Amino acid sequence: ANGFRVLLARSAATTPNLSWAVKQQGAQGAFIITASHNPAEYNGFKLKANFGGSVPPLDTADIERRLALQQVVIKEGGRPVEFFDPKNAYLAHLQRLVDIEVLRAGLMPRRGATSKLHWPDLLTIVDSMHGAGAGYMSLIFGYPRPLIDLAPPQFLAEIRTQRDPLFGGTHPEPIRSNLGMLMDIVKREANRYPMAMGIAFDGDGDRIGAIDGSGEFINSHQILALLLRHLVETKGWSGGVVKTFSTSRLVEKLARCYGLPVYEVPIGFKYICDLMLREDILIGGEESGGIGIKNHLPERDGILCGLLLMEIASMRGKSLKAQVNELHDKFGPAYYDRFDLRTTDRSIISEKLKKLEESPPLGIDGVRVTEVQTLDGVKLLFADEGWLLFRASGTEPLLRVYAEAAEPERVRRLLRFGRDFAKGVAMPQETEQASELSYNSGGSLPASGQ
Repeated sequence: ANGFRVLLARSAATTPNLSWAVKQQGAQGAFIITASHNPAEYNGFKLKANFGGSVPPLDTADIERRLALQQVVIKEGGRPVEFFDPKNAYLAHLQRLVDIEVLRAGLMPRRGATSKLHWPDLLTIVDSMHGAGAGYMSLIFGYPRPLIDLAPPQFLAEIRTQRDPLFGGTHPEPIRSNLGMLMDIVKREANRYPMAMGIAFDGDGDRIGAIDGSGEFINSHQILALLLRHLVETKGWSGGVVKTFSTSRLVEKLARCYGLPVYEVPIGFKYICDLMLREDILIGGEESGGIGIKNHLPERDGILCGLLLMEIASMRGKSLKAQVNELHDKFGPAYYDRFDLRTTDRSIISEKLKKLEESPPLGIDGVRVTEVQTLDGVKLLFADEGWLLFRASGTEPLLRVYAEAAEPERVRRLLRFGRDFAKGVAMPQETEQASELSYNSGGSLPASGQ
């Protein structure tokens, strides 16, 4: 009614798909209605700019200011809304980044296989968590509907593809505590397929998590490191590496090994996007599973990352866990964990963080604090290369506490300090979400408090 040509997707589509459509259609931007990886009640708008990434914070603030003024706009008339299918052009673009035909040829069941061989060795189970990513992986391999049959021979299958606005009653976030079903299926299928693996997307398909055939959760830090190695060593790409404030030092060590510049930014993909627009960036990632890659968009894309993980496993002929172990053997073990405390008063969190910044401990568990960083929250760096971070969530009323160290027991002790320090933050019925992101080179780190 106000003179714009408006295109509406015919069916649910992922955020990176619609971000690509902005560029492909030459549009001014996009509105995407989604709660992303948050609980269903957080449903709202994501705003995408004409370059196919998130609208810069200053522009978002300007939009919010104008909405608050309730300025009158024309509400009737104008040309009809046009429906379109954004998927085909997007999937064609992905096939220029990942060689789907070579990948499919190497994974498809082969005739005449002997009893000593299992074709394919690699079976990928995709869990869209009832979100918009359902069917994408099947579609890119030429199947118009999600492949849901697990009967052999098979190389791809999808679970939780049914539309559910409440996401089965759980948060559509691909973290360990939400992926029990995927873990069980992958571990079971590994008896038939030696390199079975699982890939999970969040509600709008821009974040990723993974499961190894052993049933172990492969978190975003590990995925980021595996993708970085693949892009450099296999594809021969170059550029800077961006990590958010809560991302593992393993990524930084790997980047410096390749001689690539490393940028550390506050938590939130908008900061990674800003650098991708200004600098030559190879890859950028955040702790919550969002990873953006060169030659695509200044945007997270779980579908692309999932395809690259399949390519990595297929080309290297090793499980994800085995490849993570290779990185740990070279750069040292890295154990990571996190817990969240919910509150009704954000000012309590601010007071706690201010107190910690002004009077940090000299050390914890006998290890000296070497530096205090305040890029996003308060981060204590230790002489043993471990760290402990306290910060307020940008989307929910939570205090998040993160820790990384070379030993799992050291991580537990750091988080125990964090829990003691944070007393008084939580509501009387304390809500805690812990251990989603634990990882190591030899088994999973148990959840904090378990």
